[in-house]
Amino acid sequence: MKILKDYGNYLKIERAMSQNTVASYCSDVSAFLKETPCSPELIQPEDIEIYIGSRTNLSKRTQARVLSSLRSFFSWLVIEGVIRDNPCDRVDSPKLGRYLPDVLAVEEVVAIIESVDISTWQGVRDRAILEMLYGSGLRVSEASDLRISSIYFDEGFVRVIGKGDKERLVPIGEMAVKAVQEYMDKRPEPATPADDDILFLNRFGSRISRQSIFKMIKKQALVAGIRKDISPHTFRHSFATHLVENGADLRLVQDMLGHESITTTEIYMHVESSTWHRNIMDHHPRKG
Repeated sequence: MKILKDYGNYLKIERAMSQNTVASYCSDVSAFLKETPCSPELIQPEDIEIYIGSRTNLSKRTQARVLSSLRSFFSWLVIEGVIRDNPCDRVDSPKLGRYLPDVLAVEEVVAIIESVDISTWQGVRDRAILEMLYGSGLRVSEASDLRISSIYFDEGFVRVIGKGDKERLVPIGEMAVKAVQEYMDKRPEPATPADDDILFLNRFGSRISRQSIFKMIKKQALVAGIRKDISPHTFRHSFATHLVENGADLRLVQDMLGHESITTTEIYMHVESSTWHRNIMDHHPRKG
């Protein structure tokens, strides 16, 4: 569909959005247009309300994301002069409760990491990926795109290109350093010169995909006997939560994770309220 292609180019070129974000926005808009009989310039607020409201299988958070995608699309149509007003402006966003991410206990993280069979080079690679996700709080896309030249072993830092192509330096834990070095000793030959600097390779010698990392984590959680619904992001959430619980400064955690707003980081202060409450009571000046 030409209109979607033009919209995608607008997001990539003028809005400088990442490939993953562009794909997500275009997917939401495409699904909406397929189920809407009239052309985009004839869409009314009621059409959007009916569409969002009919998505009862989606969480409130996902419904809000879809509405955000549609709002962006219709804003672009306003800019292009196709429509005068954005119909989404008169549509209320779904009311969201406070999102508390799933968190693994330290023992559960260790169990998953140690469940990996390291008798093969793929196993050594998978353990290194898990150590990096937890030991540096990387996003899955950041781990997938990680370059050898971005790791400073002696200094204990890794250079990460995050959302919006923003660069940040992240401390790398000792266990992660060791795991990556062990993997480097067994890393296969890259498939092409373009893959020479890519750290984590698949069995074909190319960059491992985010989907492969996701599947690997699901598998290892089952092997470790962890029945929680986890993803690569669970390791990032868990790492941040454990940092805050151990007294790390919230601003430093914000910088490390690459959060633009401190509000995003503050969620980790609410994840383990029982631990927080117990810690306060243990040190309370008026405890009995």
